[in-house]
Amino acid sequence: MLIRPITLRDLDSLYQIAVESGPGFTSLMPDRDALAQKIEHSIKSFERRADNPTNEHYLFVLEDEHSHEIMGTTGIQASVGLDRSLHHFKRDRKTGPRGHSHETLTRCEHYAGCSEICSLYLRPDYRQANAGKLLSKVRFLFMALHPERFASTVIAEMRGVSDAYGHSPFWNWLRHQVVDLDFATVTQLSAQSHARFLERLVPPGPFDTDDMTAEARAVIGQVHPDTRPALHLLKQEGFRHHGLVDLFDAGPTIECARAAIASVRNSGFYHAASGGTAMANTSGSPLIVANGQCSGFRATMINSLPDEAEPGQLPLPAGIQRALALNGGDPMCALPMAMSKPLLNAGEMSAHQELHHAG
Repeated sequence: MLIRPITLRDLDSLYQIAVESGPGFTSLMPDRDALAQKIEHSIKSFERRADNPTNEHYLFVLEDEHSHEIMGTTGIQASVGLDRSLHHFKRDRKTGPRGHSHETLTRCEHYAGCSEICSLYLRPDYRQANAGKLLSKVRFLFMALHPERFASTVIAEMRGVSDAYGHSPFWNWLRHQVVDLDFATVTQLSAQSHARFLERLVPPGPFDTDDMTAEARAVIGQVHPDTRPALHLLKQEGFRHHGLVDLFDAGPTIECARAAIASVRNSGFYHAASGGTAMANTSGSPLIVANGQCSGFRATMINSLPDEAEPGQLPLPAGIQRALALNGGDPMCALPMAMSKPLLNAGEMSAHQELHHAG
């Protein structure tokens, strides 16, 4: 498995992923022209020299190194809510004059200038051990390599509950307060230039959740069944929900300080060492390894750490070095898959500094 930036030759695969993912996965919609523009934007983002986050969007693909099939996608939006405000419902609990407690939803704007992780999708035929974890964690390793490209707070807007037919229990209630469109149409419009129009149609509230249908109330802050593994991984990284949910499907938005994300903290910086052989099973956990580049970024997974390594150096087999476009002495980064597994002989900050603008 190899992680790399997306290219225009991946358009057909990206379109297929957009079809497979279904309604509600608004970061990838089945529109070839829009997807081509997204790819071109991503290519320019990786190539741009950035000293602070603006409108860059980094989209990665997971490729089977043998068949070259695209197994999945994952992405990062460097800064959101600047050109178009992010609208959410904020959950509040209020106590009435007789002591009755009730929950309300009020429309609000929040998270302007934050970085957002998005577009994580692993195709059903490729759902194998560690593939989803690799797609999730590699974003944080990339942030550790290039911290100047990202904001101090990172968010994730999680997909809310909808069924196989694209029906959302929350939208089925809300549509009677907003506009009588089906959920699939709303998600398609919200991913395009009509998002502001739809958001303005949503009354500011507050809405008393006691007045909602039981089905709508039950899914507030809940995620789509396919999204539960991703939510579990992000909670392990330190992400938490602070009461903000999506306007249309009520899925939760979660957040974490970038410096506090476990995989950012656990990334170690090295120089590639030549002469590595097969990895000895000493760490008991797979390891993500990546070169230090940006537009030429490559990452893959190895079984474990070597038995011994010089401080700040990581020996890798020749095949792994070729896959990562590494030569002996090149700067690189490594991250254990397991949270509790420390890296051996990690490099100091001087190695980190060399990685910021590599490639």
